[in-house]
Amino acid sequence: MYRLHEKYEAVIGLEIHIQLLTNSKAYSNDLNEYGDEPNSNISAITLAHPGVLPKVNEKQLQFAVLLGLACECDLREENQYARKNYFYADMPKGYQITQDETPICTNGFVRLKDADGKEKKVSLTRIHMEEDSGKSIHDQDPFNTLIDLNRAGTPLLEMVTEPDIRSSEEAYNFVIEVRKLVRYLEICDGNMEEGSMRCDANISVRERGAAKYGTKVEVKNMNSMRNVQRAIEYEIDRQIEAVENGEEIFHETRSFDAATGSTAGMRSKEDANDYRYFPEPDLLPIYLTQEKIDGVKEIMPPLPHELYNKYTNELKLSDYDAQILTDIKDVALYYEKMIALSSNYKVCANWLMGEVKGYLNEKGLHISEFPISVERLVGLIQLIEEGKVSNSIAGQKVFPALLENGNKTAAQIADEQGLVQEDDSDALMGYIKAAIEAYPEKAADYKGGKKGLLGLFMGEVMKRSGGKADPKKTNALLREELEK
Repeated sequence: MYRLHEKYEAVIGLEIHIQLLTNSKAYSNDLNEYGDEPNSNISAITLAHPGVLPKVNEKQLQFAVLLGLACECDLREENQYARKNYFYADMPKGYQITQDETPICTNGFVRLKDADGKEKKVSLTRIHMEEDSGKSIHDQDPFNTLIDLNRAGTPLLEMVTEPDIRSSEEAYNFVIEVRKLVRYLEICDGNMEEGSMRCDANISVRERGAAKYGTKVEVKNMNSMRNVQRAIEYEIDRQIEAVENGEEIFHETRSFDAATGSTAGMRSKEDANDYRYFPEPDLLPIYLTQEKIDGVKEIMPPLPHELYNKYTNELKLSDYDAQILTDIKDVALYYEKMIALSSNYKVCANWLMGEVKGYLNEKGLHISEFPISVERLVGLIQLIEEGKVSNSIAGQKVFPALLENGNKTAAQIADEQGLVQEDDSDALMGYIKAAIEAYPEKAADYKGGKKGLLGLFMGEVMKRSGGKADPKKTNALLREELEK
Protein backbone atom coordinates (compact mmCIF):
# COMPACT_ATOMS: atom_id res chain seq x y z
CA MET A 1 0.00 0.00 0.00
CA TYR A 2 2.94 2.37 0.65
CA ARG A 3 3.94 2.05 -3.01
CA LEU A 4 0.39 2.95 -4.06
CA HIS A 5 0.44 5.97 -1.76
CA GLU A 6 3.44 7.16 -3.72
CA LYS A 7 1.39 6.80 -6.90
CA TYR A 8 -1.78 8.51 -5.62
CA GLU A 9 -2.54 11.58 -3.59
CA ALA A 10 -5.53 12.33 -1.41
CA VAL A 11 -7.67 15.44 -1.88
CA ILE A 12 -9.48 16.34 1.33
CA GLY A 13 -11.86 19.08 2.39
CA LEU A 14 -13.34 19.39 5.86
CA GLU A 15 -16.59 20.75 7.25
CA ILE A 16 -16.38 21.74 10.90
CA HIS A 17 -19.58 22.35 12.86
CA ILE A 18 -18.88 24.58 15.87
CA GLN A 19 -21.45 24.79 18.67
CA LEU A 20 -21.34 28.24 20.22
CA LEU A 21 -21.11 29.09 23.91
CA THR A 22 -24.11 31.40 23.97
CA ASN A 23 -26.54 31.48 26.86
CA SER A 24 -29.56 31.02 24.64
CA LYS A 25 -30.35 29.26 21.38
CA ALA A 26 -29.91 30.70 17.90
CA TYR A 27 -33.48 31.93 17.31
CA SER A 28 -35.16 31.74 20.71
CA ASN A 29 -34.39 32.48 24.35
CA ASP A 30 -34.43 28.80 25.30
CA LEU A 31 -31.43 27.86 27.43
CA ASN A 32 -28.38 26.58 25.52
CA GLU A 33 -26.87 24.16 28.04
CA TYR A 34 -25.20 20.79 27.53
CA GLY A 35 -26.04 17.88 29.85
CA ASP A 36 -29.43 19.01 31.20
CA GLU A 37 -32.37 16.64 31.53
CA PRO A 38 -33.68 15.63 28.07
CA ASN A 39 -36.30 17.95 26.60
CA SER A 40 -36.00 20.46 29.46
CA ASN A 41 -34.64 23.40 27.41
CA ILE A 42 -37.48 23.71 24.93
CA SER A 43 -40.41 26.02 24.29
CA ALA A 44 -43.04 26.66 21.65
CA ILE A 45 -40.36 28.17 19.39
CA THR A 46 -38.00 25.20 19.62
CA LEU A 47 -40.99 22.90 19.03
CA ALA A 48 -42.06 25.00 16.01
CA HIS A 49 -45.63 25.55 17.12
CA PRO A 50 -47.81 27.41 14.58
CA GLY A 51 -47.44 31.17 14.65
CA VAL A 52 -44.16 31.37 16.57
CA LEU A 53 -41.42 33.60 15.16
CA PRO A 54 -37.61 33.33 15.43
CA LYS A 55 -35.34 36.13 16.55
CA VAL A 56 -31.64 36.53 15.75
CA ASN A 57 -29.14 35.85 18.54
CA GLU A 58 -26.79 38.84 18.66
CA LYS A 59 -24.05 36.79 20.32
CA GLN A 60 -24.00 34.32 17.43
CA LEU A 61 -23.34 37.20 15.05
CA GLN A 62 -20.52 38.50 17.27
CA PHE A 63 -18.91 35.05 17.47
CA ALA A 64 -19.11 34.67 13.69
CA VAL A 65 -17.27 37.97 13.26
CA LEU A 66 -14.65 36.93 15.82
CA LEU A 67 -13.92 33.69 13.98
CA GLY A 68 -13.96 35.44 10.62
CA LEU A 69 -11.46 38.05 11.76
CA ALA A 70 -9.23 35.38 13.32
CA CYS A 71 -9.18 33.52 9.99
CA GLU A 72 -8.68 36.75 7.99
CA CYS A 73 -11.94 36.24 6.09
CA ASP A 74 -13.92 38.70 4.04
CA LEU A 75 -16.97 39.75 6.08
CA ARG A 76 -20.31 40.21 4.32
CA GLU A 77 -22.29 43.38 4.94
CA GLU A 78 -25.78 42.06 4.08
CA ASN A 79 -26.55 38.68 5.61
CA GLN A 80 -29.69 36.84 4.62
CA TYR A 81 -31.11 33.70 6.17
CA ALA A 82 -32.45 30.69 4.32
CA ARG A 83 -34.48 27.58 5.03
CA LYS A 84 -32.71 24.29 4.38
CA ASN A 85 -35.50 21.78 4.00
CA TYR A 86 -35.11 18.20 5.12
CA PHE A 87 -36.98 15.96 7.50
CA TYR A 88 -35.54 14.22 10.52
CA ALA A 89 -37.43 13.18 13.63
CA ASP A 90 -35.20 15.51 15.69
CA MET A 91 -35.94 18.58 13.49
CA PRO A 92 -39.33 19.84 14.74
CA LYS A 93 -39.65 22.53 12.04
CA GLY A 94 -38.81 20.19 9.17
CA TYR A 95 -36.17 22.70 8.07
CA GLN A 96 -33.01 24.30 9.38
CA ILE A 97 -32.45 28.06 9.49
CA THR A 98 -29.06 28.65 7.90
CA GLN A 99 -27.24 30.83 5.37
CA ASP A 100 -27.15 29.65 1.78
CA GLU A 101 -26.02 32.22 -0.79
CA THR A 102 -24.84 34.86 1.69
CA PRO A 103 -22.43 33.29 4.19
CA ILE A 104 -21.16 35.86 6.68
CA CYS A 105 -17.50 34.91 6.08
CA THR A 106 -15.81 33.95 2.84
CA ASN A 107 -12.22 33.20 1.86
CA GLY A 108 -9.69 33.37 4.67
CA PHE A 109 -7.54 30.48 5.91
CA VAL A 110 -6.36 28.42 8.87
CA ARG A 111 -2.64 27.92 9.54
CA LEU A 112 -1.30 24.47 10.33
CA LYS A 113 1.88 22.42 10.12
CA ASP A 114 2.20 20.06 7.15
CA ALA A 115 3.85 16.64 7.19
CA ASP A 116 7.29 18.29 6.99
CA GLY A 117 6.61 20.63 9.90
CA LYS A 118 6.30 23.68 7.66
CA GLU A 119 3.50 26.22 7.93
CA LYS A 120 0.65 25.66 5.50
CA LYS A 121 -2.45 27.75 4.94
CA VAL A 122 -5.67 25.82 4.30
CA SER A 123 -8.07 28.10 2.45
CA LEU A 124 -11.65 28.46 3.61
CA THR A 125 -14.62 28.52 1.27
CA ARG A 126 -16.99 29.97 3.84
CA ILE A 127 -18.13 30.24 7.44
CA HIS A 128 -21.85 30.59 7.92
CA MET A 129 -24.36 30.79 10.77
CA GLU A 130 -27.01 28.15 11.35
CA GLU A 131 -28.75 26.10 14.03
CA ASP A 132 -28.29 22.53 15.20
CA SER A 133 -30.84 19.73 15.14
CA GLY A 134 -31.96 17.72 18.15
CA LYS A 135 -30.44 14.40 19.08
CA SER A 136 -31.71 10.90 18.27
CA ILE A 137 -30.71 8.30 20.88
CA HIS A 138 -30.59 4.72 19.65
CA ASP A 139 -28.81 2.83 22.44
CA GLN A 140 -31.04 3.33 25.50
CA ASP A 141 -34.12 1.44 24.37
CA PRO A 142 -33.93 -1.85 22.43
CA PHE A 143 -37.15 -1.15 20.52
CA ASN A 144 -37.46 2.63 20.17
CA THR A 145 -35.42 5.66 19.16
CA LEU A 146 -35.55 8.38 21.82
CA ILE A 147 -35.56 12.08 20.90
CA ASP A 148 -33.91 14.84 22.93
CA LEU A 149 -34.69 18.30 21.56
CA ASN A 150 -32.48 20.25 23.98
CA ARG A 151 -29.87 20.59 21.22
CA ALA A 152 -32.42 21.72 18.61
CA GLY A 153 -31.77 25.37 17.84
CA THR A 154 -28.27 25.48 19.33
CA PRO A 155 -26.24 28.18 17.53
CA LEU A 156 -23.66 26.82 15.10
CA LEU A 157 -20.95 28.13 12.86
CA GLU A 158 -20.07 25.86 9.97
CA MET A 159 -16.55 26.19 8.59
CA VAL A 160 -16.00 24.75 5.11
CA THR A 161 -12.51 24.39 3.66
CA GLU A 162 -11.27 24.24 0.13
CA PRO A 163 -9.91 20.78 -0.88
CA ASP A 164 -6.40 21.84 0.19
CA ILE A 165 -5.62 19.03 2.63
CA ARG A 166 -3.47 16.18 1.34
CA SER A 167 -3.17 13.68 4.19
CA SER A 168 -4.88 12.38 7.31
CA GLU A 169 -2.12 13.97 9.38
CA GLU A 170 -2.82 17.40 7.90
CA ALA A 171 -6.54 16.90 8.58
CA TYR A 172 -5.73 16.00 12.18
CA ASN A 173 -3.55 19.09 12.53
CA PHE A 174 -6.27 21.25 10.99
CA VAL A 175 -8.86 20.12 13.53
CA ILE A 176 -6.36 20.71 16.36
CA GLU A 177 -5.76 24.26 15.15
CA VAL A 178 -9.48 24.99 14.80
CA ARG A 179 -10.13 23.66 18.30
CA LYS A 180 -7.30 25.78 19.67
CA LEU A 181 -8.61 28.83 17.83
CA VAL A 182 -12.23 28.56 19.04
CA ARG A 183 -10.98 28.02 22.59
CA TYR A 184 -8.78 31.12 22.39
CA LEU A 185 -11.77 33.07 21.11
CA GLU A 186 -13.94 31.49 23.84
CA ILE A 187 -16.74 30.81 21.40
CA CYS A 188 -16.76 27.00 21.75
CA ASP A 189 -15.30 24.51 24.22
CA GLY A 190 -14.09 22.32 21.34
CA ASN A 191 -15.08 19.04 23.00
CA MET A 192 -15.64 16.67 20.10
CA GLU A 193 -16.58 13.82 22.44
CA GLU A 194 -19.59 15.87 23.60
CA GLY A 195 -20.48 16.89 20.05
CA SER A 196 -19.75 20.58 20.53
CA MET A 197 -17.32 20.43 17.62
CA ARG A 198 -18.06 17.95 14.83
CA CYS A 199 -16.17 17.19 11.65
CA ASP A 200 -17.22 15.76 8.28
CA ALA A 201 -14.57 14.93 5.71
CA ASN A 202 -14.86 14.97 1.92
CA ILE A 203 -12.23 12.63 0.48
CA SER A 204 -11.14 11.63 -3.00
CA VAL A 205 -7.95 10.23 -4.52
CA ARG A 206 -6.20 10.85 -7.83
CA GLU A 207 -2.90 9.97 -9.42
CA ARG A 208 -0.17 12.42 -8.50
CA GLY A 209 0.08 15.17 -11.07
CA ALA A 210 -3.48 14.70 -12.34
CA ALA A 211 -5.50 17.89 -12.72
CA LYS A 212 -8.94 16.34 -12.32
CA TYR A 213 -10.29 15.40 -8.91
CA GLY A 214 -11.55 11.91 -8.20
CA THR A 215 -15.09 11.10 -7.04
CA LYS A 216 -15.73 12.66 -3.63
CA VAL A 217 -16.98 10.63 -0.69
CA GLU A 218 -18.25 12.25 2.50
CA VAL A 219 -17.47 10.60 5.84
CA LYS A 220 -19.46 11.43 8.99
CA ASN A 221 -19.74 10.34 12.62
CA MET A 222 -16.19 11.08 13.77
CA ASN A 223 -16.28 12.06 17.44
CA SER A 224 -12.59 12.73 18.12
CA MET A 225 -9.59 14.20 16.34
CA ARG A 226 -7.91 10.82 16.32
CA ASN A 227 -10.99 9.28 14.69
CA VAL A 228 -10.94 11.97 12.01
CA GLN A 229 -7.42 10.82 11.17
CA ARG A 230 -8.33 7.12 11.34
CA ALA A 231 -11.41 7.50 9.14
CA ILE A 232 -9.50 9.42 6.48
CA GLU A 233 -6.64 6.90 6.50
CA TYR A 234 -9.10 4.04 6.01
CA GLU A 235 -11.00 5.83 3.25
CA ILE A 236 -7.83 6.73 1.34
CA ASP A 237 -6.71 3.10 1.41
CA ARG A 238 -10.18 1.89 0.40
CA GLN A 239 -10.42 4.26 -2.55
CA ILE A 240 -6.89 3.56 -3.80
CA GLU A 241 -7.56 -0.17 -3.68
CA ALA A 242 -10.86 0.27 -5.54
CA VAL A 243 -9.23 2.37 -8.28
CA GLU A 244 -6.43 -0.15 -8.67
CA ASN A 245 -8.99 -2.93 -9.03
CA GLY A 246 -10.94 -0.99 -11.67
CA GLU A 247 -13.92 -0.48 -9.35
CA GLU A 248 -16.12 2.62 -9.44
CA ILE A 249 -16.06 5.09 -6.54
CA PHE A 250 -19.60 6.21 -5.76
CA HIS A 251 -20.52 9.72 -4.68
CA GLU A 252 -21.98 8.83 -1.30
CA THR A 253 -22.10 9.54 2.40
CA ARG A 254 -20.37 7.00 4.64
CA SER A 255 -20.25 6.59 8.42
CA PHE A 256 -17.18 5.75 10.47
CA ASP A 257 -17.18 2.86 12.94
CA ALA A 258 -14.59 3.63 15.63
CA ALA A 259 -14.64 0.03 16.91
CA THR A 260 -13.54 -1.44 13.57
CA GLY A 261 -11.76 1.61 12.18
CA SER A 262 -13.73 1.29 8.94
CA THR A 263 -16.32 3.26 6.97
CA ALA A 264 -19.63 1.97 5.61
CA GLY A 265 -22.11 3.41 3.12
CA MET A 266 -25.08 5.33 4.52
CA ARG A 267 -26.76 6.88 1.48
CA SER A 268 -25.92 7.85 -2.06
CA LYS A 269 -25.65 11.47 -3.16
CA GLU A 270 -26.91 12.92 -6.38
CA ASP A 271 -25.00 15.52 -8.36
CA ALA A 272 -27.74 18.04 -7.63
CA ASN A 273 -28.12 19.59 -4.18
CA ASP A 274 -29.95 17.31 -1.78
CA TYR A 275 -31.74 20.23 -0.14
CA ARG A 276 -34.37 22.73 -1.23
CA TYR A 277 -33.31 26.21 -0.12
CA PHE A 278 -35.42 29.33 -0.13
CA PRO A 279 -35.22 32.66 1.75
CA GLU A 280 -36.32 32.55 5.38
CA PRO A 281 -39.51 34.66 5.42
CA ASP A 282 -39.57 35.19 9.19
CA LEU A 283 -36.13 36.80 9.49
CA LEU A 284 -35.10 40.05 7.83
CA PRO A 285 -31.53 40.40 6.55
CA ILE A 286 -29.05 41.68 9.12
CA TYR A 287 -26.43 44.23 8.19
CA LEU A 288 -22.88 44.05 9.49
CA THR A 289 -21.53 47.56 9.86
CA GLN A 290 -17.90 48.62 10.12
CA GLU A 291 -18.72 49.98 13.57
CA LYS A 292 -19.83 46.50 14.63
CA ILE A 293 -16.67 44.92 13.19
CA ASP A 294 -14.47 47.49 14.95
CA GLY A 295 -16.26 46.74 18.23
CA VAL A 296 -15.48 43.03 17.86
CA LYS A 297 -11.85 43.81 17.03
CA GLU A 298 -11.52 45.54 20.39
CA ILE A 299 -12.30 42.31 22.26
CA MET A 300 -10.16 40.09 20.04
CA PRO A 301 -7.68 38.16 22.23
CA PRO A 302 -4.11 37.40 21.14
CA LEU A 303 -4.24 34.50 18.70
CA PRO A 304 -2.15 31.34 19.01
CA HIS A 305 -0.18 31.85 15.80
CA GLU A 306 0.62 35.44 16.82
CA LEU A 307 1.97 34.31 20.18
CA TYR A 308 3.86 31.41 18.56
CA ASN A 309 5.60 33.82 16.18
CA LYS A 310 6.40 36.18 19.03
CA TYR A 311 7.92 33.43 21.15
CA THR A 312 10.03 31.91 18.38
CA ASN A 313 11.07 35.08 16.53
CA GLU A 314 11.29 37.73 19.27
CA LEU A 315 11.95 35.72 22.42
CA LYS A 316 14.03 33.07 20.59
CA LEU A 317 12.28 30.14 22.25
CA SER A 318 12.33 26.75 20.58
CA ASP A 319 9.51 25.49 18.42
CA TYR A 320 8.70 22.93 21.13
CA ASP A 321 8.52 25.55 23.89
CA ALA A 322 6.34 27.85 21.80
CA GLN A 323 3.96 25.02 20.91
CA ILE A 324 3.55 23.97 24.54
CA LEU A 325 3.10 27.53 25.80
CA THR A 326 0.44 28.40 23.20
CA ASP A 327 -1.50 25.14 23.36
CA ILE A 328 -3.83 26.46 26.08
CA LYS A 329 -4.85 30.11 26.08
CA ASP A 330 -4.75 30.62 29.86
CA VAL A 331 -1.25 29.15 30.04
CA ALA A 332 -0.13 31.55 27.31
CA LEU A 333 -1.70 34.49 29.14
CA TYR A 334 0.01 33.45 32.40
CA TYR A 335 3.31 33.36 30.52
CA GLU A 336 2.58 36.77 29.00
CA LYS A 337 2.24 38.19 32.51
CA MET A 338 5.49 36.50 33.56
CA ILE A 339 7.55 38.00 30.75
CA ALA A 340 6.05 41.41 31.44
CA LEU A 341 7.87 41.21 34.80
CA SER A 342 11.00 39.30 33.79
CA SER A 343 13.24 39.41 30.73
CA ASN A 344 14.58 35.90 31.39
CA TYR A 345 12.11 34.40 28.91
CA LYS A 346 13.61 30.91 28.76
CA VAL A 347 13.75 30.48 32.54
CA CYS A 348 10.14 31.65 32.84
CA ALA A 349 9.14 29.13 30.18
CA ASN A 350 11.06 26.35 31.93
CA TRP A 351 9.33 26.96 35.24
CA LEU A 352 5.90 27.16 33.66
CA MET A 353 6.39 23.98 31.62
CA GLY A 354 8.22 22.20 34.42
CA GLU A 355 7.26 22.70 38.06
CA VAL A 356 3.98 24.52 37.36
CA LYS A 357 2.70 22.09 34.76
CA GLY A 358 3.85 19.13 36.86
CA TYR A 359 1.87 20.41 39.85
CA LEU A 360 -1.23 21.06 37.77
CA ASN A 361 -1.09 17.61 36.18
CA GLU A 362 -0.59 15.91 39.54
CA LYS A 363 -3.56 17.69 41.08
CA GLY A 364 -5.74 17.64 37.95
CA LEU A 365 -6.07 21.41 38.02
CA HIS A 366 -6.46 24.14 35.41
CA ILE A 367 -3.97 27.00 35.33
CA SER A 368 -6.72 29.30 36.63
CA GLU A 369 -6.65 27.23 39.86
CA PHE A 370 -2.89 27.51 40.32
CA PRO A 371 -2.33 28.99 43.81
CA ILE A 372 0.86 30.95 43.05
CA SER A 373 0.36 34.36 41.49
CA VAL A 374 2.52 35.49 38.59
CA GLU A 375 4.21 38.07 40.79
CA ARG A 376 5.20 35.50 43.44
CA LEU A 377 6.51 33.00 40.87
CA VAL A 378 8.56 35.67 39.10
CA GLY A 379 9.86 36.70 42.53
CA LEU A 380 11.22 33.17 42.96
CA ILE A 381 12.92 33.33 39.55
CA GLN A 382 14.48 36.65 40.50
CA LEU A 383 15.93 35.11 43.69
CA ILE A 384 17.68 32.52 41.53
CA GLU A 385 18.95 35.17 39.10
CA GLU A 386 20.33 37.22 41.99
CA GLY A 387 22.15 34.17 43.30
CA LYS A 388 20.27 34.19 46.59
CA VAL A 389 18.96 30.64 46.22
CA SER A 390 20.09 27.80 44.01
CA ASN A 391 17.83 26.36 41.36
CA SER A 392 17.57 23.08 43.27
CA ILE A 393 16.69 24.78 46.56
CA ALA A 394 14.12 26.90 44.71
CA GLY A 395 12.44 23.81 43.29
CA GLN A 396 12.71 21.55 46.32
CA LYS A 397 11.96 23.98 49.15
CA VAL A 398 10.81 27.46 48.12
CA PHE A 399 8.32 26.41 45.43
CA PRO A 400 6.46 23.94 47.73
CA ALA A 401 6.38 26.62 50.44
CA LEU A 402 4.87 29.11 47.98
CA LEU A 403 2.13 26.58 47.25
CA GLU A 404 1.32 26.27 50.93
CA ASN A 405 1.67 29.95 51.92
CA GLY A 406 -0.57 32.08 49.78
CA ASN A 407 0.60 35.44 51.12
CA LYS A 408 4.35 35.12 51.56
CA THR A 409 6.85 36.01 48.88
CA ALA A 410 9.71 33.78 47.81
CA ALA A 411 12.17 36.17 49.46
CA GLN A 412 10.31 36.00 52.78
CA ILE A 413 10.22 32.19 52.68
CA ALA A 414 13.90 31.90 51.80
CA ASP A 415 14.84 34.28 54.59
CA GLU A 416 12.61 32.65 57.24
CA GLN A 417 13.83 29.14 56.42
CA GLY A 418 17.48 30.13 56.20
CA LEU A 419 17.74 29.21 52.54
CA VAL A 420 19.53 32.30 51.27
CA GLN A 421 22.85 31.30 49.75
CA GLU A 422 26.05 32.19 51.49
CA ASP A 423 28.51 34.11 49.32
CA ASP A 424 30.79 35.28 52.10
CA SER A 425 34.27 34.12 51.08
CA ASP A 426 35.43 33.38 54.61
CA ALA A 427 32.39 31.23 55.40
CA LEU A 428 32.70 29.37 52.10
CA MET A 429 36.39 28.71 52.67
CA GLY A 430 35.52 27.13 56.00
CA TYR A 431 33.24 24.63 54.28
CA ILE A 432 35.78 24.03 51.51
CA LYS A 433 38.69 23.32 53.85
CA ALA A 434 36.54 20.99 55.93
CA ALA A 435 35.50 19.09 52.79
CA ILE A 436 39.12 18.70 51.63
CA GLU A 437 40.26 17.57 55.07
CA ALA A 438 37.52 14.92 55.05
CA TYR A 439 38.95 13.38 51.85
CA PRO A 440 42.72 13.90 51.82
CA GLU A 441 43.38 10.96 49.44
CA LYS A 442 40.78 12.25 46.99
CA ALA A 443 42.35 15.70 47.15
CA ALA A 444 45.70 14.15 46.22
CA ASP A 445 44.03 12.26 43.35
CA TYR A 446 42.53 15.52 42.10
CA LYS A 447 45.95 17.15 42.06
CA GLY A 448 47.19 14.07 40.20
CA GLY A 449 44.80 14.77 37.35
CA LYS A 450 41.45 13.27 38.33
CA LYS A 451 39.52 16.49 37.82
CA GLY A 452 36.19 14.67 37.88
CA LEU A 453 36.48 14.50 41.67
CA LEU A 454 35.49 18.16 41.82
CA GLY A 455 31.86 17.06 42.02
CA LEU A 456 32.58 15.05 45.16
CA PHE A 457 33.96 18.09 46.95
CA MET A 458 31.15 20.34 45.70
CA GLY A 459 28.63 17.90 47.10
CA GLU A 460 30.45 17.82 50.44
CA VAL A 461 30.50 21.63 50.60
CA MET A 462 26.79 21.80 49.83
CA LYS A 463 26.07 19.19 52.47
CA ARG A 464 28.04 21.07 55.12
CA SER A 465 26.44 24.40 54.18
CA GLY A 466 22.93 22.99 54.14
CA GLY A 467 22.72 23.72 50.42
CA LYS A 468 23.24 27.44 51.00
CA ALA A 469 26.70 27.82 49.49
CA ASP A 470 26.71 29.92 46.32
CA PRO A 471 27.56 27.30 43.65
CA LYS A 472 29.36 29.61 41.27
CA LYS A 473 31.55 31.25 43.89
CA THR A 474 32.10 27.94 45.69
CA ASN A 475 33.22 26.26 42.48
CA ALA A 476 35.84 28.93 41.82
CA LEU A 477 37.18 28.94 45.39
CA LEU A 478 37.22 25.14 45.55
CA ARG A 479 39.22 24.80 42.33
CA GLU A 480 41.68 27.37 43.59
CA GLU A 481 42.13 25.57 46.92
CA LEU A 482 42.51 22.12 45.35
CA GLU A 483 45.15 23.39 42.93
CA LYS A 484 47.44 24.60 45.74
